[in-house]
Amino acid sequence: MKLESVSDTASIPSMMSRSGGDALRASASCGVRIKGNMESFSQPGASIGKDVFSKRKVDKFDTRDLEWTEKIPECPVYCPTKEEFEDPLVYLQKIAPEASRYGLCKIISPWDIDDRVTFFMSGRNYTFRDFEKMANKVFAHRYCSASCLPATYLEKEFWHEIACGKTETVEYACDVDGSAFSLSPGDPLGNSKWNLKNLSRLPKSILRLLGTAIPGVTDPMLYIGMLFSVFAWHVEDHYLYSINYHHCGASKTWYGIPGHAALKFEQVVREHVYSHDILSSDGEDGAFDVLLGKTTLFPPNILLEHDVPVYKAVQKPGEFIITFPRAYHAGFSHGFNCGEAVNFRNW
Repeated sequence: MKLESVSDTASIPSMMSRSGGDALRASASCGVRIKGNMESFSQPGASIGKDVFSKRKVDKFDTRDLEWTEKIPECPVYCPTKEEFEDPLVYLQKIAPEASRYGLCKIISPWDIDDRVTFFMSGRNYTFRDFEKMANKVFAHRYCSASCLPATYLEKEFWHEIACGKTETVEYACDVDGSAFSLSPGDPLGNSKWNLKNLSRLPKSILRLLGTAIPGVTDPMLYIGMLFSVFAWHVEDHYLYSINYHHCGASKTWYGIPGHAALKFEQVVREHVYSHDILSSDGEDGAFDVLLGKTTLFPPNILLEHDVPVYKAVQKPGEFIITFPRAYHAGFSHGFNCGEAVNFRNW
């Protein structure tokens, strides 16, 4: 799959480590186009400003049999009480010994609220509502329906589309500055410590000690997707935790790898995903550079076949997804949606 940036390419200093590197970017991409009918699952483009990525490919995979999608176990789901929900970092520290073994987990807010998204976005010349109309039109044209389809069905559709589809363009407004949490006095979530605008500055957060705000790390960013908008396999900057809140719209499917399996994951990518031109010209460092570009997508069954544990979550509006340190993850949207994410780290 080729991921193509639609904004100015961002530069990355040569000192970028294998931790992810996005915190070092000079500017953030505000959108990605994914072109269909791919000859391979990943052909990293120029989205991070390195020409070396433009010629890289991964091997093709046979996805005619998609029964493996039903064999990936669900990640843990937590439903805290209002008392437990009071302080996110205290609660996450409590569940981390269990939840971190899966790489990711889902948390359902105890407040049953209607998320009020009353802002306008201007990523890629869209307002928020214009993007919503466009995404819903594409979905209705494809499935002759405006209603949600089962997650299990769309998961198979997604991987079939990746292998054989003819979709011309899928758009994804990602890394958009801003937050969609309500400031209304009557919104319990917006006024709680789970408001992602405040999370990095909580007393137990190490990131509050940073003197400079870093978009997407200390300050949240928005992610506005449509049918089959994808986020490729990646690990968080500097192996931080991440927290993603689903404000509104269609669900997202997430795949996660536990942090203890990161080395095995990287070995499988080198040996069974990337084609030989990467290793022959640049060795292992070349493979890591391509992986850090966050443009590599391949089906999780490749990992299952090589004994790498994989877990899955279907995130709905009002739900949080937590990813743990060094936990590689990837996923896609089921239709128009809006999410928000930020990094954090406990003491």
